[in-house]
Amino acid sequence: MEDETRWLTPSEQRAWRAFTGVHQKLPSALARKLQATGNLSVADYVVLVALTDAPHGRQHFQELAKAVDWERSRTSHHLNRMNKRGLVKREDCPKDARGVHVIVTPTGRAAMEGAAPGHVATVRRLIIDPLSPEELDMLTDLCEGILGRLEADPP
Repeated sequence: MEDETRWLTPSEQRAWRAFTGVHQKLPSALARKLQATGNLSVADYVVLVALTDAPHGRQHFQELAKAVDWERSRTSHHLNRMNKRGLVKREDCPKDARGVHVIVTPTGRAAMEGAAPGHVATVRRLIIDPLSPEELDMLTDLCEGILGRLEADPP
């Protein structure tokens, strides 16, 4: 027997369209601020956050790819661009002859430190400050629930 499509109700469609609208508009708002304050793309910022959060500003290539949720080829291509700009560098992994560590450079750290205050201010202005503490807790619960389902049911 063929499954029948469960079309969205008007309220479900309204929620879905609001969610997709945020999904479309928020990244470009964040990207404009990152570009203006640190000459960084959102992808650059995501990589730099992962590296600056890691001990000694370094991560194994595979762990970094996993942390930013990118495929190997995308990670490699993006790191090549960041390396050319002096934001990161690669070093051979002493414990794994085929492995590589990615390390944030002083230039990358300075770019991150320059961009982070504006990024945080934008996040605060657009998302955090307009919400009550209860709404923020609700947003957190909703997003964590969606993320949990995405992680449990990969494409």
